[in-house]
Amino acid sequence: MRTPQILTTIIAAAFAGHVFAAEVNVYSARQDSLIVPLLDRFSEQTGIEVNLITGKANALLSRIQAEGAATPADVLVTVDAGNLHRAKEAGVLAAIDSATLSDKIPTNLRDTDNEWFGLTVRSRPIFYAKDRVNPSELSTYEALTDSQWKSRICIRSSSNIYNQSLVASMIQANGSDKTLQWAEGLVSNLARKPTGGDTDQLRAVAAGQCDLAIANTYYFGRLIDSKKPEDRKVVEKLGVFWPNQTGRGAHINVSGMGVTKHAKNRAEAIQLLEFMVSDDAQAYYAEINHEYPVVKGVSSSPTIASLGEFKSDALNLSTLGVNNKDAVKLMDRAGWQ
Repeated sequence: MRTPQILTTIIAAAFAGHVFAAEVNVYSARQDSLIVPLLDRFSEQTGIEVNLITGKANALLSRIQAEGAATPADVLVTVDAGNLHRAKEAGVLAAIDSATLSDKIPTNLRDTDNEWFGLTVRSRPIFYAKDRVNPSELSTYEALTDSQWKSRICIRSSSNIYNQSLVASMIQANGSDKTLQWAEGLVSNLARKPTGGDTDQLRAVAAGQCDLAIANTYYFGRLIDSKKPEDRKVVEKLGVFWPNQTGRGAHINVSGMGVTKHAKNRAEAIQLLEFMVSDDAQAYYAEINHEYPVVKGVSSSPTIASLGEFKSDALNLSTLGVNNKDAVKLMDRAGWQ
């Protein structure tokens, strides 16, 4: 398998002529355009130079593992609790004792051993075609196996970590046997073979290829804020439904970060993590990523707030990583391509 090309951005370039007393090296699976503005602010406020390398989540983890004790990485930023748990299992993260992080980040949104911490929250609700589905017909993820949804559902492949984490949460809630039955029922109700990303599923619903799709909220947020007429048309045709509201709540996940085991700039790395949960940083980061802040009391952007309030699953997200292997096996058994 070819390793994805990794892009290196030196944040210090934005501060030509400024002499930094310290530095911190960040490996990020988030696009540089989504995180650089905040790193710039961090450097301006602290005088700490940030050196950034961006790439795919798996490639960055493999790189840190290959570099071993010699890795220059001080901080790893990645998406999904499943990926964060993989980094923990690989032994590349270190436990952090920070009162700021513990106080500001809810327990269920950080690792049980404090090796990784959620930064922003995304949910994975059901999107429906307004002209073909009455939201009163919808209720839970589990009910998507009902015969009324035969050949009407779109969802991306089982290789996607977001779907794996959704299934991992259902294993925790319902047990493996019932979740296998659910996965088999969902597959039998698909309108087409899983293909493309979350945005492709939303577009498929708008185009009439299916009537329902499961997708992360931030993909819909991007379409809402898009200036492209074709994206606006997709938004106009879709509604969002929050499942399991009378039970455990809608599935959520996080983007997050942790300090590496062999960090050479550990104090600066912890300082960066603490900066990322400041109210201003939370509001800005959540807005540019079309996600929800992890810190209570920080308002969501108008775009994300427009999706409405919902009850979220309070499951500790570490469980998504713990159950990941079982979820993958189960999805394979169910014939989820």
